[in-house]
Amino acid sequence: MEEKIIELKHVNKHYGGVHALKDIDFDLNRGEIHCLIGQNGCGKSTMIKVISGVIDVDEGSEVILDGRKSGGGSARQAMNNGVRVIYQDLSLFPNLTVAENIAFDRHVDKSVKGVSWTQIYQKAEEVIDRMHIELNLESLAEELSIADRQLVAIARALATNAKILIMDEPTSSLTRKEVNVLFSIIKSLQEKGMTIMFVSHKLDEIIEIAERITVMRDGQMISTFENKDVDETNLAHLISGQQITYQQDFVEHGDEEVLRIENLSCGRQYRDVSFSVKKGEILGIIGLLGAGRTELASSIFGMNPPESGKILLHGREVNFRNNREAIASRIAYVPEDRLLQGLVLNQSVENNTIISIIQKLKNKLGMIDKKECRAITQRWIDELRIKSASPEINASAMSGGNQQKIVISKWLSTEPEVLILDQPTNGIDIAAKNTIYELIRELSRQGMSIIMISDEAAEIYYNCPRALVMHKGKIVKELDCSAITESEFSQEVLSD
Repeated sequence: MEEKIIELKHVNKHYGGVHALKDIDFDLNRGEIHCLIGQNGCGKSTMIKVISGVIDVDEGSEVILDGRKSGGGSARQAMNNGVRVIYQDLSLFPNLTVAENIAFDRHVDKSVKGVSWTQIYQKAEEVIDRMHIELNLESLAEELSIADRQLVAIARALATNAKILIMDEPTSSLTRKEVNVLFSIIKSLQEKGMTIMFVSHKLDEIIEIAERITVMRDGQMISTFENKDVDETNLAHLISGQQITYQQDFVEHGDEEVLRIENLSCGRQYRDVSFSVKKGEILGIIGLLGAGRTELASSIFGMNPPESGKILLHGREVNFRNNREAIASRIAYVPEDRLLQGLVLNQSVENNTIISIIQKLKNKLGMIDKKECRAITQRWIDELRIKSASPEINASAMSGGNQQKIVISKWLSTEPEVLILDQPTNGIDIAAKNTIYELIRELSRQGMSIIMISDEAAEIYYNCPRALVMHKGKIVKELDCSAITESEFSQEVLSD
């Protein structure tokens, strides 16, 4: 019989009138890799907070950590029991070195007095050696790639002798090569006796890494399955309650050219890029992280001035000095990092939605029309199916999928003619993805020109009739998605 290291029995959690967790029974076996999946807002994040002691649970709930009962609400007790969480934002200190980040938790303990730099670097080197990876311990965290920051976050957990490692969306910003490295490290940690709880929306990765899979929906536990008993199709149905299948449903567009890029270059970021976008077209740009996709998008949006080349809007050359000028020309940009670039987390859903059009909402006296603000916000809450008890709730309290919808609503409020979507479904569940894909197609039918940037081949293949492949800052090929299979498309993308 498997030894249980964590047990939740009849766990309930209310936030005011919202029943976030409903009579949850859940367990983790010692030394297993267990994946937790479900739609955004289904209760996964609340589960993590309960296990890690960040929040308390309702009366009558039982939380058992390594054989000892815990009432929840004690992060220190959870940490003492070896629970560590690596959140999606990684929670590193950008101005500290790799070594300082790894050893940081040790110095939170009041029993440690003074700072021994020798011990900090020794501890960091010891953990890095255990992981069989290479990192420059003197590099600042802010200078690292997202993949290396992920490794630092894992190393920091190991430095505290963690027994249970909870990883929230750890692969959302990683390339396939980086995912392979991460999975190798996870399996190595498991061989050394660590228990790993892995939260993700990427069903193929879940099937690859998990031994058991627990599905949640609307705050309830649907069931727990052995890996061998389910596949991606089963999981998609269990998560959403719907039979979700993807097929190409391209929207026809005319020949009117809205945007043209001619020989655009910007140092080492990208060079000699040329393409055009028609009215109502959904153009895909695909390539691995670091291919120059985001830098190109930033240039079109006025945030990263190109060094040479032309941007033409309806045949007229434009030279945006900032994003305000791009917005005035009806170009909008949904960035890839919603937490750092897309949202003001400590502001409400309403304030985030109207922030890009706030000047338009002022009356003759310079006062903001609150009724109009609420009407616009409610419109997008309804149209994008944003789960929010009130427009006044802070964006920080929303699930990842709902946060992404808020970012999209903010830019749709500007009524753009060209919409640039950079990783539009990053870190959101399969049902929420489908909602966003339907929205994109509807915007296309209304005549909006859309540039969709992604590193997910299926996302581009099923949504974009035409796709450009970027590699090391250059457009290396153009693909007609309707003329090839998904497998052929993936091979074409990976061949560079």
